[in-house]
Parts: sequence; C-alpha cells; structure tokens
Amino acid sequence: MEVLVEGTAPHAIVMIHGWPDTHRLWDRQVAALRDHYRCIRFTLPGFDLHDARRAYSLDQLVDVVRCIVEQASAGRPVTLLLHDWGCAFGYQFAMRHPQLVERVIGVDVGDAGSRRHVQALSLKAKAMIFGYQTWLALAWRIGGRVGDRMARAMARLLRCPSERKFIGAQMGYPYYLQWTGALRHANVFRPTRPMLFIYGKRKPFMFHSSAWAESVAGRPGSQVLEFDTGHWVMIQKPDEFNGAVIAWLAATEVPA
Repeated sequence: MEVLVEGTAPHAIVMIHGWPDTHRLWDRQVAALRDHYRCIRFTLPGFDLHDARRAYSLDQLVDVVRCIVEQASAGRPVTLLLHDWGCAFGYQFAMRHPQLVERVIGVDVGDAGSRRHVQALSLKAKAMIFGYQTWLALAWRIGGRVGDRMARAMARLLRCPSERKFIGAQMGYPYYLQWTGALRHANVFRPTRPMLFIYGKRKPFMFHSSAWAESVAGRPGSQVLEFDTGHWVMIQKPDEFNGAVIAWLAATEVPA
C-alpha cells in the first residue's frame, strides 16, 4: 500500500476516508495541518481502482490501520481523523488498540446501526438506507462495467464530491459484508479518549443517535459540532471545518 506522510511534527494525524473516496478526500485538511502535524493518509484496501476486486474483513482492515500507525507514528499514539466507513474501521481500531490512540475526530458517522440509532430512524429513512446500501452491495457482487456504472450512478444521486474516474464497484465491499452479516460483530464505539464529533445537518437522516452525541459531548475534552452541510463536511465547508479541527486540537494538545 502507498502511505502518504506530509509534515515532520511529532504529533501524527492518521486520516481514513470512506465510500466512495480515496486519500484525496483530505487534500484541504493536509494543506491546513501539515505545518504543525504529521499527516498520514492512504487509500483503503480495495478502494483503488487498480486493486483487484476483493472483500477485506473487519479484522484485516483494523490490522492494516495498526500496521500503518505503528510504522508511521514514531512510537507515539496518534490522532484519528475519520469519515464515513473510515469511522467504522477507525472506531474499531481505537477500541482494540487504545494504547495507539490519543484523540479521535469522527466526521458524520457515530453509532450508526446501533439499537438507539435504528430506533430513531423513520420508516422512510430506513427504506432509503436499505435502498442505497443494498444497491452498492449488489454493484460489488456484479462487478465489471455494469457494477461500475451502478456505483457511479449512486454516487451521482447522492451528490458525492469524488471524481467519477476514481469511483468503482469494488469500493462497495463494506456494504456487501454488512448485508451478508460479516460486519455484525462490530461493537458500538464509546470513546475513552477525547473526541471531536462533527456532522452535517442537511441530510435526510443522521448516522448517529442523539443519545450517543450527548454522551460524547459530556466527556472531558470532547466536543460535538453541527455544520450546515451534507455528509461531506470537510469538502462543503473546508475553511470552517479546518478551523474547528485546529482549535480543538490546540485545546486538547498533550506536549510532545
């Protein structure tokens, strides 16, 4: 895997994207942070269109993150900056390897899929979630040009900011694993480190429950911020997003 490291500061921020993105999602954040932090990012296994179509398990993905953190963090715990499926995988990593994590920044996905979250969803929201996720799972299963067209059509419908040329059916394997039951053993994330949770309010449904957000906000050093955006907060309001992240990082900084 190609791992991009920019900046030489002792504190490292590991950035993990979701669907249908790549490491490019974080371009604006790296530009804003690299003078004061070491920015580490990569494209998730299977999300690069040059990769073979393959479904990676949750254990494999958590282990990928562990290897990258251990090799690129100079022996210090890191700050995680996570979005979408990056939240799902990054949260599991933080729970399994708490000694490697100093802080967590989660973007737009909290306790998605938990009992509280599902109970808070309307029937319409549940139908929408079922529709787009099973579509992408089917696109992965079909693969090839047909699968790619299905994935790109859904990305266009959801107004995803990623360039079409970087989007393919093979990115949909997390949805396939989710709906075939392979990801059901994932635990709900309850942070034990300071956490900044940022979410966009202009969506037909949320990816977190109010109770979960309140519990995060009540923890020492943690904060929950609502932005007037959709799912891709860091793309739709990059300056405001970067400013909030930088301010929170400064307020929770532990001397090197």
